[in-house]
Amino acid sequence: MSSNNSSGLRLNLALAALIIALAVVSLMVGPAALSPRQALAGLFDGEGPAGIVVRDIRLPRTLLALLIGATFGLSGAALQGLLRNPLAEPALFGAPQAAAVGASFMIAYGLAGATSFAVPLAGIAGALLSIGGIVAIAGRRASLTVTLLAGLALASFAGAMTALILNLAPTPYAALEIAFWLLGSLEDRSVDHLLIAAPFLLASWLLLGLNAPAFRALTLGEDAAASLGVDIVRTRLMVVVGVAFGVGAAVAVAGSISFIGLIAPHLVRRAVGSDPARVCLPAALTGAVLLTAADIAVRLVPANPNATAIELKLGVVTALIGVPFFIAMIFRERRLLDGAAS
Repeated sequence: MSSNNSSGLRLNLALAALIIALAVVSLMVGPAALSPRQALAGLFDGEGPAGIVVRDIRLPRTLLALLIGATFGLSGAALQGLLRNPLAEPALFGAPQAAAVGASFMIAYGLAGATSFAVPLAGIAGALLSIGGIVAIAGRRASLTVTLLAGLALASFAGAMTALILNLAPTPYAALEIAFWLLGSLEDRSVDHLLIAAPFLLASWLLLGLNAPAFRALTLGEDAAASLGVDIVRTRLMVVVGVAFGVGAAVAVAGSISFIGLIAPHLVRRAVGSDPARVCLPAALTGAVLLTAADIAVRLVPANPNATAIELKLGVVTALIGVPFFIAMIFRERRLLDGAAS
């Protein structure tokens, strides 16, 4: 146990240092490249062109990448601990897709502006329905297959609803804007986007963090956890609400970004052990690292070499990385099941 504690502490410190380094790089990278000295001077002095670029454009984008990445990493660890399922992740349960339905409906029909609190609230409502539906459909003792099939069904339904909104959008410009927004990006995000998302993201951290100790008892099964004093219904409700808060707010300002919640917990589990409560913090830090690094990458690799101002979409990059990882995880689980059967 002490070995796991010390390795976990070293891992957290290393991840925190990496986050600081990536944050500085994020302030430097963009159409107007800055040196580390110029970026830090622009951040703290705020004078001249460098100050405008750093504080008004790149700082909100960097903070959003860190906050959203940490939220997805923590949400994935929480869902895996709650369901005792190593493949649990918000995107696999249709949460980002359902959040996109709510947010895109508000935007498409002009019910709220892109920087209105109504947009993340609509996204949260969609994510809440999706994750709550999974927990209700899968039941207390659902198999991995049943859980994944339920998630696939809800994700497909949410995707169909989004397509319906695009088809019925009042103007083709609204439909085009939503279509690009759904690909996921932090480009052109401002302090306004940060201010509407941060309260919900921080609330998500609080709800999930307070319930993390219950995940340790849940490894023994729900009946054993209940005998140890864990309120199963309350824990399930708080985790569902916490994930919905985080995913809904993230999708409202950044579009659909997937697989961070699946990858981050698995990258740190070997270092901190199988205790799901101790996975949460390093998974959140790893999520922040992954999404910030991906956001830096999309600025360095233009989508069109002849139009350097056009960026790759962040959701596309995370999906390209996450899908092979997910397939590898499925093969790993299959080998474990085959080994247990033999």
